[in-house]
Amino acid sequence: MLETARYNTNAQARHFLACAVIAITLLVALPWKTAAAQEFETIADYAIVMDSRSGKVLFEKNADELVPPASMSKIMTMIMVFERLKQGRLKLTDEFTITEDAWRRGGAPSRSSTMYAEVGSKVSLENLIKGVVIHSGNDAAIAIAQAIGGTEDGFADDMTRRARELGLPKSTFKNATGLPAEGHLTTMRELASLTRYIIEVFPDYYKYYGIREFTWNNITQQNRNPLLGKYRGADGVKTGYIRQSGYGMIGSAEREGRRLVVVVGGMKSRRDRAQEAERLLDFGFRKFRAVRLFSAGDTVGQARVWGGEAPSVKLVTKKDILTLLSEEEQATAEVQLVYSGPLKAPIKGGTAIGVVRILSDGKLVYKAPVHTKNSVPATDSIWKKALDSALFMALGG
Repeated sequence: MLETARYNTNAQARHFLACAVIAITLLVALPWKTAAAQEFETIADYAIVMDSRSGKVLFEKNADELVPPASMSKIMTMIMVFERLKQGRLKLTDEFTITEDAWRRGGAPSRSSTMYAEVGSKVSLENLIKGVVIHSGNDAAIAIAQAIGGTEDGFADDMTRRARELGLPKSTFKNATGLPAEGHLTTMRELASLTRYIIEVFPDYYKYYGIREFTWNNITQQNRNPLLGKYRGADGVKTGYIRQSGYGMIGSAEREGRRLVVVVGGMKSRRDRAQEAERLLDFGFRKFRAVRLFSAGDTVGQARVWGGEAPSVKLVTKKDILTLLSEEEQATAEVQLVYSGPLKAPIKGGTAIGVVRILSDGKLVYKAPVHTKNSVPATDSIWKKALDSALFMALGG
């Protein structure tokens, strides 16, 4: 059974929330200068800054205008792959063939972004993912599309259909690469939403976007994301350029457990693209202040224990619970302790059994694991077990 302690629903919880509120108050007692009160202008034709966890938009400009996304549309290509990997329909070790078509239109002869895979060769799906994510390889993207969809056109239709299922009404995909094609269009808002989906649902695969370089066919290429290694907390996501849309990029950075996604389009140069993405992220992060709710080792709460020598076990944090909250979020924040319980003895100390969650207006903005503080051995008393069972049933278990 899922146990949720909300720190504003009973006497013990109210006391606990009061402690958290005091900590927040102490940390933000200095005069607050909100980014929301500042005017911000961007040279980008299209832009959006979005909080990854909650989906809240912090800034936008022409974010719903349809534009050719160039290689940024490979975000959707990868969603089609990641979903199948998570479902077990694909494996990273699966090998796909680089067809002559994929080689000619997306490989070395194309003079476009490529991973330099050889025609007729078989390449593992994991290496093709790296080719798409790091090199923006069109040969890799086409090979994936043909292997999964039969044809690239069929795969693109599936991309559009899946975008609709994910709640995106405007995006239409005509290929897996983002190369110029009539009707291949999306918006900054929908690109940000697709990026959130990858970050929040596929964290094990999102890690590919932070890889700095990749070597294939004895050719090493650097990740084109200008934020990696330069902007604090940056670990993705994807650049794009075609003449019709100018320079664009999706970026993401995480600080103190808070992640922002930025998308810019219509830029005149690579330099402008990088600088404007940084400025927009800076603007977004200025909306927040660091709030320490608990320090490492603090007792967050306690969990009921069935069949143990003790009736409960304390739950603690192994590291500081420090996150970024806006002034508005602090006013509506709710701190919850969530675990599956009651726990069944024996219990080993240091076991991760739940999370502390911070919600604002009902939306999750932060979570961190909690662990048992100490071990609780199982009891030998049949009477205690019977009493625990009776209490468990009486409490609705």
